Amino acid sequence: MYIVYGIPNCDTTKKTLNWLKDHKVAYTFHDYKKEGISEEKLASWCKQLGWESLLNKRGTTWRELDAATQSTITNEKAAIHLLAEQTSMIKRPVIEKADKIVALEFDEAAYQKIFKK
Repeated sequence: MYIVYGIPNCDTTKKTLNWLKDHKVAYTFHDYKKEGISEEKLASWCKQLGWESLLNKRGTTWRELDAATQSTITNEKAAIHLLAEQTSMIKRPVIEKADKIVALEFDEAAYQKIFKK
């Protein structure tokens, strides 16, 4: 079973969920806003992708941080702590199966390959 991690009001997450439904891919949804995310899970993801890949620096939440705070995010430990507290800064969605990330963000061409039956 796939687990889709995201925020329900995020357009990219909505696009992903609609794509999965349209292609009859079974999944469960993990809402960061309601359920949070553990630092252990984030550490696992960082080992798979690198913390720089998970941190969304294009989003509003990052841009609203002061420069001093932004300048402290220079390593995995600092990034994990920030992402656990500010889940809106995690690129989304993250799609996982058996604790392995199979996709990050929406990419229809990649989804065609990943989820083909």
